[in-house]
Amino acid sequence: MNDSLIPPNDKKADNFSETISPVRKDDRKSPLKVYALEFAYQFAVMAVLLVFFSFNMDQTEVFHFQDLFAPYKLAFFANYLVAAMIINYVLLPVLYYKKRMFLFLLAVSLLITMVVLMDEYVLEKIYFPDTRGTYFPGLSFTIVETLPIIIIMVAFKIAWDFNRKQREVEELKSLMKESEIQFLKSQINPHFLFNNLNSIYAYAIDYSPKTPSIILDLSTVLRYMLYDCREDQVALTKEVDHLKKYTALFELQLNKRGRINFREEIPNDRFFIPPLILIVFVENAFKHSTGSQAGNIEIDIAIHVTEDGTLTFNCCNNYSPHYQSTDTARGIGLQNVIKRLDLLFQKTYHLVIKNDGNLYTVNLMIPLKKM
Repeated sequence: MNDSLIPPNDKKADNFSETISPVRKDDRKSPLKVYALEFAYQFAVMAVLLVFFSFNMDQTEVFHFQDLFAPYKLAFFANYLVAAMIINYVLLPVLYYKKRMFLFLLAVSLLITMVVLMDEYVLEKIYFPDTRGTYFPGLSFTIVETLPIIIIMVAFKIAWDFNRKQREVEELKSLMKESEIQFLKSQINPHFLFNNLNSIYAYAIDYSPKTPSIILDLSTVLRYMLYDCREDQVALTKEVDHLKKYTALFELQLNKRGRINFREEIPNDRFFIPPLILIVFVENAFKHSTGSQAGNIEIDIAIHVTEDGTLTFNCCNNYSPHYQSTDTARGIGLQNVIKRLDLLFQKTYHLVIKNDGNLYTVNLMIPLKKM
């Protein structure tokens, strides 16, 4: 017996993380709102830094609240603030984020030099003409006093930009995931039509009276596939009803060549399921049973849902031992559904496919969302 486990997963289905809904255009923040949030963020950072700067700069033993916004403190802080804003909104996007590191370091060095000169030869002489304004304490001393505030402001800006980039990356991943799921889902329709139109063509050639009935059933199934299952999740009852109609469509074609058993045990209708997940396994069962043998076709389909929302799906079909079964494991539809399971459930689903030479069995366990 050849057993394959796709993918390996020993976790219980009830310990699953909910699938993250793809980011849609309506959920994205407008540019104005993004700028407003960044402005509020920068304003909060500046307010906190101003308080610490004011406390640190005060030389008296007793601090009064009215001294918090003394003109000389605001002037010195504004000097550092202007430099930080130039780095944050000019040098970072124009040079640093574009990997022009030499020019960035050169520009920052010139900017810090201008800040020091403004401190020592303008502000000190205006606010402290008889004390600190009478001498230059040295470049290293002034830089030690100047750099911390500027570095902190720039660090908060880099942190903000990093988080924004991370959000953009996550959004892009979500959009790519949604696009891939929609692409895989869209491939099911041509695959389904290809198989069933061949059957209708065979009945039409023989002028079978069942042809109109088959076309009507096919129309009902396609209506669901094209219109009713556009959402990421559909009601489980609708999906199961669609699967039963799909099964009935094939059962009409079997005549007396075999039998199909369809069993379901669903305790309530409070669950959702990604559309068109189960139908691929059923389609493969029909395709390879009917394609490999003229009679004695046996297909068994069972769906069971627990109270906590764990769905167990079993599909078993027989086929001729001489039938080339490589298509069964490598068909386009099966590959697509496995990719969709990986994208939608990641490691929270359990899929086992067994093939013992004349019996093909699929066992799938997936966690369902509740309404």
